[in-house]
Amino acid sequence: MANLIPIAKTVGANRMVPTISIPYPLGDPSTSEEEQWKLRYHRVGVALNALTTDINEQTVFDVEV
Repeated sequence: MANLIPIAKTVGANRMVPTISIPYPLGDPSTSEEEQWKLRYHRVGVALNALTTDINEQTVFDVEV
Protein backbone atom coordinates (compact mmCIF):
# COMPACT_ATOMS: atom_id res chain seq x y z
CA MET A 1 0.00 0.00 0.00
CA ALA A 2 1.50 3.30 -1.07
CA ASN A 3 0.61 6.97 -1.04
CA LEU A 4 3.05 7.90 -3.78
CA ILE A 5 2.76 5.32 -6.56
CA PRO A 6 5.48 6.91 -8.77
CA ILE A 7 8.00 6.58 -5.94
CA ALA A 8 6.88 3.00 -5.21
CA LYS A 9 7.50 2.17 -8.87
CA THR A 10 10.92 3.84 -8.79
CA VAL A 11 12.09 1.81 -5.79
CA GLY A 12 10.91 -1.41 -7.42
CA ALA A 13 7.73 -2.34 -5.57
CA ASN A 14 6.03 -5.10 -7.53
CA ARG A 15 2.48 -4.85 -6.13
CA MET A 16 1.03 -1.44 -5.34
CA VAL A 17 -2.32 -0.50 -3.84
CA PRO A 18 -2.96 3.26 -3.82
CA THR A 19 -3.92 4.83 -0.49
CA ILE A 20 -5.79 8.06 0.23
CA SER A 21 -3.22 10.60 1.42
CA ILE A 22 0.03 10.88 3.35
CA PRO A 23 -1.45 11.85 6.75
CA TYR A 24 -4.46 9.50 6.36
CA PRO A 25 -3.43 6.56 4.17
CA LEU A 26 -6.50 4.48 4.97
CA GLY A 27 -9.08 7.06 5.91
CA ASP A 28 -10.69 10.38 5.17
CA PRO A 29 -11.42 12.42 8.30
CA SER A 30 -14.01 14.47 6.43
CA THR A 31 -16.32 11.42 6.24
CA SER A 32 -18.30 9.56 8.90
CA GLU A 33 -16.78 6.73 10.92
CA GLU A 34 -18.94 4.25 9.01
CA GLU A 35 -17.69 5.52 5.65
CA GLN A 36 -14.09 5.41 6.88
CA TRP A 37 -14.54 1.82 8.04
CA LYS A 38 -15.95 0.81 4.64
CA LEU A 39 -13.07 2.54 2.87
CA ARG A 40 -10.45 0.86 5.06
CA TYR A 41 -12.10 -2.54 4.78
CA HIS A 42 -12.16 -2.27 0.99
CA ARG A 43 -8.54 -1.09 0.64
CA VAL A 44 -7.20 -3.81 2.93
CA GLY A 45 -9.22 -6.37 0.96
CA VAL A 46 -7.64 -5.13 -2.28
CA ALA A 47 -4.19 -5.36 -0.67
CA LEU A 48 -4.79 -8.94 0.49
CA ASN A 49 -6.00 -9.85 -2.99
CA ALA A 50 -2.86 -8.25 -4.46
CA LEU A 51 -0.69 -10.53 -2.32
CA THR A 52 -2.35 -13.64 -3.75
CA THR A 53 -2.36 -12.51 -7.38
CA ASP A 54 0.28 -13.88 -9.75
CA ILE A 55 2.02 -11.04 -11.59
CA ASN A 56 4.89 -10.80 -14.08
CA GLU A 57 5.60 -7.08 -13.84
CA GLN A 58 4.99 -4.12 -11.56
CA THR A 59 1.26 -3.85 -11.01
CA VAL A 60 -0.91 -1.09 -9.56
CA PHE A 61 -4.15 -2.59 -8.28
CA ASP A 62 -7.43 -0.77 -8.86
CA VAL A 63 -9.17 0.38 -5.68
CA GLU A 64 -12.40 1.68 -7.21
CA VAL A 65 -15.43 0.57 -5.25
